[in-house]
Amino acid sequence: MSAEQRTSWILTGTTVACVTALYVPCVQRTVPGGDSGELITTACELGVAHPPGYPVFTLLARLAMCLLPSLSPAHSVNLMNSLLGAAACGALCITVCRLAGPGPGAVLAGGLFAVSRLSWQWSMVAEVFALNNLFVGLLFFLSASFHCAENATQRGKIAHWGALCCGLGLCNQHTLVLYVLVIIPWVLYRLYSLRELSLRGLVSLGVRFLAGFLPYVYLPISSYLNTARWSWGDQTTLSGLLTHLLRAEYGTFSLAKTESSVNLTLMLKAQLDHCLEDLSLPVLVLAGIGLLLSSWDRMCCSVSWLLTAMLVVYSLFFAWRANLDISRPLLLGVVERFWLQSDAAVCVLAGLGLSRTHTELERRLGRGGVWKTTGWVLTMAVLAHMVHTNHRECDQSRNRVVEKFGRELLASFPTDSIILTRGDLPGNSLRYLYYCQGVRPDLRLVDQEMMTYAWYVAKLAQHHPGVHFPGRWWDPVHPEDKDTFSLEQFLSHNTQRHVFACIGLPDGDPSWGHSFSRWPLGVCDYLVPAQRQFHPEKWVHRTRNIYNWSEPHNSFHPASWERVANEEMWQARMKTAFFLFDLAERMQGEGKARLFELSYTLYKEIVEAHSDYPPNWDKNLALACERLLRSGHRGYSPDSLLTCSTQHFSLYLEKEPTDPQTLAIRSAITNLLKERDKLRQSQRQTP
Repeated sequence: MSAEQRTSWILTGTTVACVTALYVPCVQRTVPGGDSGELITTACELGVAHPPGYPVFTLLARLAMCLLPSLSPAHSVNLMNSLLGAAACGALCITVCRLAGPGPGAVLAGGLFAVSRLSWQWSMVAEVFALNNLFVGLLFFLSASFHCAENATQRGKIAHWGALCCGLGLCNQHTLVLYVLVIIPWVLYRLYSLRELSLRGLVSLGVRFLAGFLPYVYLPISSYLNTARWSWGDQTTLSGLLTHLLRAEYGTFSLAKTESSVNLTLMLKAQLDHCLEDLSLPVLVLAGIGLLLSSWDRMCCSVSWLLTAMLVVYSLFFAWRANLDISRPLLLGVVERFWLQSDAAVCVLAGLGLSRTHTELERRLGRGGVWKTTGWVLTMAVLAHMVHTNHRECDQSRNRVVEKFGRELLASFPTDSIILTRGDLPGNSLRYLYYCQGVRPDLRLVDQEMMTYAWYVAKLAQHHPGVHFPGRWWDPVHPEDKDTFSLEQFLSHNTQRHVFACIGLPDGDPSWGHSFSRWPLGVCDYLVPAQRQFHPEKWVHRTRNIYNWSEPHNSFHPASWERVANEEMWQARMKTAFFLFDLAERMQGEGKARLFELSYTLYKEIVEAHSDYPPNWDKNLALACERLLRSGHRGYSPDSLLTCSTQHFSLYLEKEPTDPQTLAIRSAITNLLKERDKLRQSQRQTP
């Protein structure tokens, strides 16, 4: 090993060590939001994750749990992810070392990627992106090593390692295929131009590439054994395996199962805005300089253009297929994670830009030590600024919001209940706590979406003892078809247990409304036979303080799952009041006024208990005051009800000035004020 190679590995090792020291204390100790709960649960149960299965991540996560048994499953997998993220940064660093030599440019490439918001954020939680970043970095390093190889033997070995890495990488995240499709022709062309490509060599590379897919053997094995209490799909048949690998249930080559599409220009602009905000304009300028100056250097020219081609192809294709509405902060958060793959290429080009700028300045002006020192100072300044900027947001060590959300929900259910989960937040948080932590083993978790797949009942019904499925799958659209069932039929077959829906029920199957009612129980809904009598006072008493939730309102980033969990918990405080109000609106007789009074009492109680709360609370309280007044005010002062109504309508408009009903609300305020003035005038005239 030459002195330069030794220096390169020492510099890379130092970079990885520094990133690890930064990452490990910031790792989340509990279950995160999004897909993390499902991925950890899959590893706990040795099941199959959602398409395309992620077998490499599942097996590594299981290994992390075995190596760190003293930590919770979530903490051990999150910690593993941080180490994978640090290793990915090291791969970018050694790539620049291989192309331009060790120096500040290499540290800038690895360090910049490490402390950028997205990379840091998604290395703190159990997700597949840090592992994908590592495979991206390895492909960059192997491409640079292949290009710099001194002889055919070295190139052959590197090409074979690269083929294996491509296959393994595709076992984790399929977006890597867009880089693989650019690298393979480049490697084959290089071998062909050097007259080192043969049929035997091509077959050997193909075998290595296919060998990388061997982890996918785990899927049919796990599915066949069917010992996992949580698992997705049936991979025991070829069609089932292909359905899973091609993500047919989500939409092959699409980000989500939806018909909506996003304007290509809009998506590319959003990605550019992300680069300007997270990586900064100087870094993008350095990346451009890196491409320009590397084009004049025989050592870097081919690889720099390869990186650029991968960046352009990936960005265009992903922008075309990312069919989510990025105007919604949470969905933008889902989309932006996939920009990490292109960020890695930008960071390497920026590192090359700094290295090549130093080389050019030294060649033209001399004083190499001055320029190198300047490069180190610039690198350290940029990285220190980014650490200072992003540390607070990316430090997840005290974040227990999603776990607390799940624990509060589980604690609220009666013994032996059936919980119909819906969506990632309740589904994955409850799933992790139930299967990995053993919280509330008396309950039964049934996923609403999964029940619509034919494999769910066949594969997992045995793991839901005491739950009766009246058919092979739930078909909300055609419940009358053979082997299918409706939600009403499911509920009718499980009346011996309490059944709760979290969060909500799909609109496609209204059959439950014929025989069942929904009573709000915090975030969830209690599904009860319609003939069961509802006692408003008892239900108010039961749900008044159902959760012990202390997170401040509006205290999390709009694109985070913590924001969703917090908002659900805050809105849960007024669900009973809203339910009583809605019930009163639909009935007649003496009970109507009593329900309005209960609704008003609850609304007033929760509004007065908090200084900062969701804006719709003001609107709802104002309506409750007005309805109570119209129904006879039940001993409350009409003046106070009119004042309360106008006050909270006005507060609502201050907080939500863009509400479509603004004109109607302003008109209502005017009328209520006139009514109050008349009331006060009549009271003054009365002797």
